[in-house]
Amino acid sequence: MKFQFFLIFALFASPIFSQKINKPNVLFIISDDLTATAVSSYENNVCKTPNIDKLAFEGTRFTKTYSQYPVCGPSRASLLTGYYPSATKTYGYVSGRENIGYSRNTLPQLFKNNGYYTARVSKIYHMGIPIDIETGSNGQDDEASWTERFNSQGPEWKAKGEAELVQGNPDGKIERKGGNVMTIVKAEGDDLAHSDGKTAKKAIELIKKHKHEPFFLAVGFVRPHVPFVAPKSYFKPYPFEAIKLPKKIDGDWDDIPKRGINYVTSKNAQMNTEQEKKAIAAYYASVAYMDAQVGKVLKALKDEGLEENTIVVFTSDHGFHLGEHDFWMKVSLHEESVRVPMIIKVPGKEPAVCNSFTELLDLYPTLASLAGLKASKHIQGKDLTPLLSNPDKKVRNMAFSVSQGGKTFLVRTNKWAYIQYNEDASAGIELFDMHNDPQQYTNLAENPKYRRVVKKMKRKLNTKLAKIRTNDLNIKY
Repeated sequence: MKFQFFLIFALFASPIFSQKINKPNVLFIISDDLTATAVSSYENNVCKTPNIDKLAFEGTRFTKTYSQYPVCGPSRASLLTGYYPSATKTYGYVSGRENIGYSRNTLPQLFKNNGYYTARVSKIYHMGIPIDIETGSNGQDDEASWTERFNSQGPEWKAKGEAELVQGNPDGKIERKGGNVMTIVKAEGDDLAHSDGKTAKKAIELIKKHKHEPFFLAVGFVRPHVPFVAPKSYFKPYPFEAIKLPKKIDGDWDDIPKRGINYVTSKNAQMNTEQEKKAIAAYYASVAYMDAQVGKVLKALKDEGLEENTIVVFTSDHGFHLGEHDFWMKVSLHEESVRVPMIIKVPGKEPAVCNSFTELLDLYPTLASLAGLKASKHIQGKDLTPLLSNPDKKVRNMAFSVSQGGKTFLVRTNKWAYIQYNEDASAGIELFDMHNDPQQYTNLAENPKYRRVVKKMKRKLNTKLAKIRTNDLNIKY
């Protein structure tokens, strides 16, 4: 009898049993347009992100995570539905629901259908920045994913303060402009005057309100997406005069296909050297503002005693060019545009750095696995939980991304970055040696010495596309 009592007591006291009866919370934080090269726990020595860094040192920091499409809408649709854009043909500013139908669970919907309170604060599925933030709109949100959803309206480019347009404004006559352009505003007011400050405040309220039930809380910060708007105090550590521009090489575009030249460049944006430096400084200020809001949310989680039962994810939907090759913003499949920071902190797991290739697509099956939920066998990501116990393992030997309406492809292996324009390569190819040329200055695709490498990478691409497209999206479940 005593033995049976002891056995029952031990079973209830065990971490495994406790984990089963106490569903882990998920705090999912996503920034907008944040390149890994702007985070100080990755490789930036100028931009300071102490709160993201603290999370990185407490969790697993993934160094080779790639977006599946370097544009907000299709990237987020892929991440949240669990399918590659090439499988669902989701290339636009949509939620992805239109393509997968209502019989399939999105990531948050899986949690919702398993007894979780699910909430979205600000941009998780696509929202147009700045327009949907200005109006307080839901954007292209998927209502079925959430128990509740909250928007964070802000003034964006119309915020009071010192403003300067550094894109398409060579004579400096235009102070500010709306839309997807690099308007800088050193804004008046404190953090709460702007969208991300409001997002952090609401997220904290929800953590406190729902701490006694399992929750999946998705927190979307819109900075550093343009316009570069932040309280003016965040600009002080980044005087533009101290900014160093990326190395420029004469004829840098001469060896890449026409489609490889990004849609925003220093040339077509008519940016002079001073404007380029101001854009980078303002981007860093926007990142610093966003990082401060991340810190507030993480502090609330700790203050409420929830750290030991909450999985925390931090990432971005894609990267951002900051003048590399005279490129700006996203869309391209070069490293700065397509590689993102990703940190996963799981209670009980030791801090680590993982160099395995990973994709944003992998977050769906990973979070489902960590919570003990059964995800559909048809979703196309990989479960990363083995890497959280052994960061030296590898779950992928390459990363795959698409762009330009699904007509441009990236295959990224440890040694090579291969970019192909059109499935028949009719608009050109790029090949970069990532060991000897990590900044991707020399396209080797036309060099006869690398003919066999090009053929090998083409085969990898064709095999990957065939595998993705065999997924039967008509299966009902």
